[in-house]
Amino acid sequence: MFYFMIALGGATGALGRYGATRLINSYWHHHFPLATMLINVLGCFLMGVAFVVISERIPSLEPYRPLIMVGLLGAFTTFSTFSLEIISLINMQAWLSAASYLLLSCGLGIAGVAAGIALARFV
Repeated sequence: MFYFMIALGGATGALGRYGATRLINSYWHHHFPLATMLINVLGCFLMGVAFVVISERIPSLEPYRPLIMVGLLGAFTTFSTFSLEIISLINMQAWLSAASYLLLSCGLGIAGVAAGIALARFV
C-alpha cells in the first residue's frame, strides 16, 4: 500500500506540474523558466504546510505522508528540471538569467517552506 500511495501521489503531482507549466507558459513567452520557478515555490510552500499539518496538527494523517509529501509534492516540484534549465541558460550564456533563476528559486523556495510552516501553525 505504501508504494501504491507514492505512485498515486506521484502521478497526480506530475500531471499537476504539467498542467501548471502549460498554463503559465501560455502567458509567459521569455527564455526565463518562470513556470518551473513558480511551481517549485508553490510546492515548497505546500510542503511546509503539509509538514505542520501532518506532524503537529493532525497526526492521524501520518499514514498519508507518503501520498502527500513524497508522491504528490515530490512529483509536483521540479528541481531536476530546475538544474537542467540552469545548465541550459549557462550554455546559452544567459548568465544573469541563470544566476537570477538560481538565487530566486532557492531563496523563494526556502521562504515558501517557512511561510507554509508559519501559516499552518497560525491557523
